[in-house]
Amino acid sequence: MGVGKIIQLVAVLAAVVAGLWSGFPEAGMVIAILGAVGGWFVAEEDRQRLLIAAIALSVAGISGGLGAIPVAGEYISSVMSSLGSLYGAAAVVVILVAVYEKVKP
Repeated sequence: MGVGKIIQLVAVLAAVVAGLWSGFPEAGMVIAILGAVGGWFVAEEDRQRLLIAAIALSVAGISGGLGAIPVAGEYISSVMSSLGSLYGAAAVVVILVAVYEKVKP
């Protein structure tokens, strides 16, 4: 297991914990940093999937439709929102890396 895979696993774990635990101190900063670092390690063939997942998770987090599920809905919605933030940070880095690869000499 490489460094990139470990960072991605820790990032997802942090997003899930932040979603279930109503956020820990500096949860947003931790998720953003881990997402950005995890985005650096995304392989070129996986970039499109990450960007689509980021869009889907952002829509799922914004809509809040999962909150209507009794008992677990609020937790699921919160976890999806945290994962959306994580994937959003990774997507920004993936886009920047792709732009850099296009313009580098």
